Amino acid sequence: MMPAYSLLLLLALTLSAPWWLTRMLTTQRYREGLAQRLGRVPATLREYARGHRIVWLHAVSVGEVLAATRLVAELDAALREQKNDSFRIVISTTTRTGQELARQRFGAERVFYYPLDLAFAVRAYLNALMPDALILMESELWPRMLAECHRRSIPVSVVNARVSDRSFARAQRFRAIWSRLLAKVTLFLAQSEEDARRLVNLGARADGVRTSGNLKYDVRAPKQSKVADLIRIVANGRPIVVAGSTVASTEARVAPEEAQVVESWMRGALPSDALLVLAPRHPERFEEAWQIAYDFPSLRATDLLAGKSAEDTVQRNQTDGHSLDAPDIVLLDTIGDLAAVYELADVAYVGGSMFPRGGHNPLEPAQFGVPVVMGQSFENFRDIVGKMREVDAIRIVRDELELEEVFRYLIEHRDEARSIGARGRSVFEQQQGATARTVDALLALLSGASR
Repeated sequence: MMPAYSLLLLLALTLSAPWWLTRMLTTQRYREGLAQRLGRVPATLREYARGHRIVWLHAVSVGEVLAATRLVAELDAALREQKNDSFRIVISTTTRTGQELARQRFGAERVFYYPLDLAFAVRAYLNALMPDALILMESELWPRMLAECHRRSIPVSVVNARVSDRSFARAQRFRAIWSRLLAKVTLFLAQSEEDARRLVNLGARADGVRTSGNLKYDVRAPKQSKVADLIRIVANGRPIVVAGSTVASTEARVAPEEAQVVESWMRGALPSDALLVLAPRHPERFEEAWQIAYDFPSLRATDLLAGKSAEDTVQRNQTDGHSLDAPDIVLLDTIGDLAAVYELADVAYVGGSMFPRGGHNPLEPAQFGVPVVMGQSFENFRDIVGKMREVDAIRIVRDELELEEVFRYLIEHRDEARSIGARGRSVFEQQQGATARTVDALLALLSGASR
């Protein structure tokens, strides 16, 4: 199986080489980390790992890094409590944004790019780190990495494991292949009973699958965020609406989520003095979102950090009723501040949900008692949204018109909005504990790891 997989992967890389070379020549983000992805282990990582037993945790991007932050802190603390200072945790990511946030959260010396799933690249890291265990966040399964860990008797755990509707449907068609892949994982810690059932159905060993809960219930906003403090000053008591983790549609004729929110605001769904915060999910879309905000008095979060103020906003095609002495829109073009900015919101729209993209985490604003609005695509957080809907703690809209209606209702009926937010915070608080259960399971796994 592995020779055939390697051949197909090399063929795919060869055929796509012109595209990748063009992107690397024209875009910095495609060049960044390339040497590490090809198996060059950073000297700082070698030094950090030298003389220690290593736990390698892989978090693909920003969402997984956020979910892993508390897990890494509590696992580190639990190992120290056991007087086991020989262990160190290192963290890899796939995306540049994940890399930036991981370096901020964990320190650059133990953060690196995950290698391409080629034998020479994977083996370079396994030889350098000799990990006692590999921990994968959510659903990041690569055949070569699993095969190499299995060959070296390195236990692999998938934490916060989930199987989306689309992934489950696709995997069922190739169950014979998936069963061989999943059998190489020592332990799955699933987000929900449904995720656990799906994993066993696809071929994971039943005795290697447990339900530990969703780590994202335990996510905490950073204690300090300068960006959030500056946005609070700019708002100066005005209502704040945050549109977070917004995305664009794959259909060119359909407006991106930022535009839909702005259009709802312009049609009177929000007070004319409201401050709208737009937070695109992906940094490469910051400029696109800025163009949507361009016709209004607007500031980027990076402008605020640079010391610009309301007087620096540029009035462009100003319409009646908009503020002339303060920005109407702030573009959140920084990484890792969204959760803290949600705390300021009177209403939060959680993006990736108006189109079939699976949605993003509604608990980020719900933990602060902020009423949450989402579109109908929330498959990636079905369990969370289900629990919130059971207690009437979230509003799901079908389209831009319903989004406008719900925005208007929540702003006009502040007591009801606060009640919805309070119920959402209750869901968040009642479901906590996944991190502690995950740490206990990982400690048991490490206690049995061979040296």
